[in-house]
Amino acid sequence: MMEENLLDKESEKQRVRVTWGAFMEEMKRVIHIAWPMIPVSASQNLVQVVSIMMVGHLNDDLLLSGAALAISLFTVTGVSFLTGMACGLETICGQAYGAQQYKRIGMQTYTAIFSLTFVCVVPLCFLWISMENILIFLGQDPLIAHEAGKFIIWLVPALFAHAILQPLLRYFQMQSLLFPMLLSSFVTLCIHIPLCWALVFKTGLNNVGGAVAMSISIWFNVIFLGLYATFSPACAQTRAPISMDLFHGMGEFFSFAIPSAVMICVEWWSFELLVLLSGLLPNPQLDTSVLSICLNTVSTLYSIAYGIAAAASTRVSNELGAGNPHAARVAVLAAMSSTVIQTSVISGTLFACRHIFGYIFSNEKDVVDYVTIMAPLVCISVILDSIQGVLSGIARGCGWQHIGVYVNLGAFYLCGIPAAAALAFWVKLRTKGLWIGIQCGAFVQTVLLSAITICINWEQQAIKARKRLYDGQFSADNRLV
Repeated sequence: MMEENLLDKESEKQRVRVTWGAFMEEMKRVIHIAWPMIPVSASQNLVQVVSIMMVGHLNDDLLLSGAALAISLFTVTGVSFLTGMACGLETICGQAYGAQQYKRIGMQTYTAIFSLTFVCVVPLCFLWISMENILIFLGQDPLIAHEAGKFIIWLVPALFAHAILQPLLRYFQMQSLLFPMLLSSFVTLCIHIPLCWALVFKTGLNNVGGAVAMSISIWFNVIFLGLYATFSPACAQTRAPISMDLFHGMGEFFSFAIPSAVMICVEWWSFELLVLLSGLLPNPQLDTSVLSICLNTVSTLYSIAYGIAAAASTRVSNELGAGNPHAARVAVLAAMSSTVIQTSVISGTLFACRHIFGYIFSNEKDVVDYVTIMAPLVCISVILDSIQGVLSGIARGCGWQHIGVYVNLGAFYLCGIPAAAALAFWVKLRTKGLWIGIQCGAFVQTVLLSAITICINWEQQAIKARKRLYDGQFSADNRLV
């Protein structure tokens, strides 16, 4: 009966096209969520970037290469996996919030924190302890491998912090509680900058000081958000007592978390694989440093697209959970329009500043000149990453992570990585070839995700969301009886 009523209601709405007023109203909602998420994401990325910048100004290419490689591995083997799994909450918690199942949001957040901490983090620690030997086995320069292995061991506390931080961020995001995330991220960055400077330059820790500062800063962020979630009246509706239901929700969490993790990691790993390939080029210290600078630039600028993607995921999942497929469709149109505007401005600004932005990371002239050459390709990356990032957010809001897995696998590992390796080593374009190749994969990914989004049946997605939510609620009620 519920499904028939929903279809009847939407059949009437489908006769009415999206009006300009409805579109602009949704644009306001998207911007309201997106603009705080942009500095939240940017400040978190800048914690890593600041550490690389501080180490880079030690004027030692070896220390910079080691730190850059370690942070790349920190991202590829740790943060990407934890972030990807936490993104499963964007479907579960976002749709639950739309359906007004508030306690379910808090309980699934507990489930995510437990799962990420004990199922994921502990095995990763053993991998990181052996990272130096693994890098040498993979053919990396022994000196760079030693510095990277030393750096990443000091990032182990940050790994545990991320296992808690990522679910907390989704907990706040899906409720549109943006101010605590904004305040916490800003204060964390303000603490990290002088802390990192002191540990790198004033304590004798050199590059290791950057890792120690990152661990301390990320834990501060976790503690602040945890206290806010525990004591703030704004979280009273979704605050749930810790109980055995934490374990009952693991099946549902992993059903979305695993494909979310694979979807995100497949893409992130393809970019980080470029850093490893750059270590096999004729001048590994220069190529690794330049490629890492480009990757960090793209990652930082992606924060803007991430804000819009977070807004798209939140709005789509909320409206599908509430049984409003027409509103979800309007949210998609608003989010895509916003990202086209912002990516045009950002890529144009970056291209205009191509001769100077390399000095942010290094004083070495050969590094800065190489970054200038790479700048036009980085601008293309910003455009493609922004569009596909928002499309991926829409897929998470719908619960279509499993489709994203196949898209990303095909785009990057059947197209992007082979093209990158061929251009870099066979055509001998070196770092430039690596970047061009991976952008071929990003282009294929964007085209496929666009086609999938255009073909979405929003009425059927709303029915599936409501059915899953109320089936889950019925099961939970039976356990209580």
